[in-house]
Amino acid sequence: MGSRVIGRKDVNMAAGRRVHSLYDLATFTTVRNCDLFKLEYRSLPNAVQCDIYRTLFDSGKNEVLVSELSELDVVSKALKAGDTRVKLYAVFQGLREEGFDLSKVLSAEFVKRCHKAFNEGETSDRHLIQKLLKTGMSLGGFLSEAGWYDDAEKILTVSHKLCNIREPDECRIACKFLTRLLHLRTANCKFDSAKDTFREATEMTSKIASKNELDINLAVLYGEKCGLLFALSDYEEAYKFSMKALQKICPGLPMKAVVDILRNASKACVVKRKFKKAELLIKQAMFLAKQHFGCDHPKYADTLIDYGYYLLNVDAINLSVKVYKEAFRTRFYVFGYNNLHVATAHEDLSYALYVHEYSTGNFEEARYHAERAISIITKLFPEDHLLLASSKRVKALILEEIAIDTPIRQKEEEILKEAQELHLASLDLARKSFGENNVQTAKHYGNLGRLYQSMRRYEEAEVMHKKAIEIKERILGSEDYEVALSLGHLASLYNYDMEQYERAEQLYLRSIAIGRKLFGDGYSGLEYDYRGLINLYDSQGNFDFMERYHQTLMDWKDLRENASKAESAHDKTPDPWPTGKFIQYFLNQPD
Repeated sequence: MGSRVIGRKDVNMAAGRRVHSLYDLATFTTVRNCDLFKLEYRSLPNAVQCDIYRTLFDSGKNEVLVSELSELDVVSKALKAGDTRVKLYAVFQGLREEGFDLSKVLSAEFVKRCHKAFNEGETSDRHLIQKLLKTGMSLGGFLSEAGWYDDAEKILTVSHKLCNIREPDECRIACKFLTRLLHLRTANCKFDSAKDTFREATEMTSKIASKNELDINLAVLYGEKCGLLFALSDYEEAYKFSMKALQKICPGLPMKAVVDILRNASKACVVKRKFKKAELLIKQAMFLAKQHFGCDHPKYADTLIDYGYYLLNVDAINLSVKVYKEAFRTRFYVFGYNNLHVATAHEDLSYALYVHEYSTGNFEEARYHAERAISIITKLFPEDHLLLASSKRVKALILEEIAIDTPIRQKEEEILKEAQELHLASLDLARKSFGENNVQTAKHYGNLGRLYQSMRRYEEAEVMHKKAIEIKERILGSEDYEVALSLGHLASLYNYDMEQYERAEQLYLRSIAIGRKLFGDGYSGLEYDYRGLINLYDSQGNFDFMERYHQTLMDWKDLRENASKAESAHDKTPDPWPTGKFIQYFLNQPD
């Protein structure tokens, strides 16, 4: 790349930028002298090319970067760098925030080339088509993984149209494009399109000749179908497809696909309350992601997010906060500021902090993360996008607790009004996307019930809670954790505000029974039901029962102290197994 000698000034400047190796020093010097070397960047090995571009970005050489990365062929070469290409996520994101939307530029150029091939009869040029398909697969996958869904969908859609599905090999490639489209459309909440994509991909698999290739495609396809069903809150079917995906895992399946199948299956097990299975799956996924991709890779961060989800559901709240914070740091490092994956990490961390600080009332950190999530998603998507429903819900929950602790009545009312607007917006988005008969819709009704109780609108609160219970019981059964939550909330309304003590007592006892059955006597949610019963019996003058539940609460506190000490057990990862042996062991576990 030239014969310029590295000088002492370069060494000093590189040291100031925390350069730790001769390779780093050479990279830094090459970037510092980009006017001399920039024409030679494209001849470098792919991984080195990615390092150069990341260093250019870190050095503020945006003009050079835009010139390089606006060319489709240059980016296509860099994306062949394997996992080193993750260094480009922050580059693309940072340039986007500076006004250079490279994903839009590249997708437009790719679509233009594909249309040219269609219109000028070049589809018979097999070499050209194969080159376009490889570019479409790598670039479409790269943009999809970064959360730039619209541009990625354009690339993957036109790539799929290029496939000649008459040949078995092309059927396999077409199925890969469809599977990636299924993942993308699910993530982008385009659920009807995702369902159609799954049907088309299922039909395509019947044309694949090789059994091994068929199993590989079906494993990924079933895993993505599980993700779609999970997003739709169809938990029973999501669990079934997760097991189908696990059964189809075979040699030759890319490790990213294996990790994603394990992650989706773990979440399906969590919502089915099969916690031992969920723990096995997510810990195996974490090990594989860490071993194959490293701790600074987005795939490892994905497993941390799902591990945090598992921990929240098994009541290991302190550890879940720790895990979500690690996932957030990794995603922030990989993607930068205003990225969708960073936004969802903000939201997950916000909710975990909300649960963690529920008894202390210290919600400022949780509020910050909720507001960052909403701010980022609002910049990236239309205001009626479903992705906003969840983050708005989390912020509304936090605001409600802040309002309750506000001593000034006028200020309390202002905060509660803002929370109401957020809850109503979330409910509207959920009903438009899922309809009335859905767990997500039911959750929003329940949230409104709690809010109306805080706003002293008790009759409206009762209607909302009853709607939530009715929908959840119909979908999940009468002994689900979600049902128990809503029962406890309605009991609180009857107990503290409507003086309907007999109704409240029955609901509290049902909620306690479900919580103890699912999570044991040390379950954190039992505290509020026990305190509710103590207040109820005190109000009735039933001091024997009041004293009985006061003692039960004391025993519960002892159990919680022991549970906090034992929580670290969830953080222990068992010795990992080879994938095939693990799958065989897992599938032989009793249901």
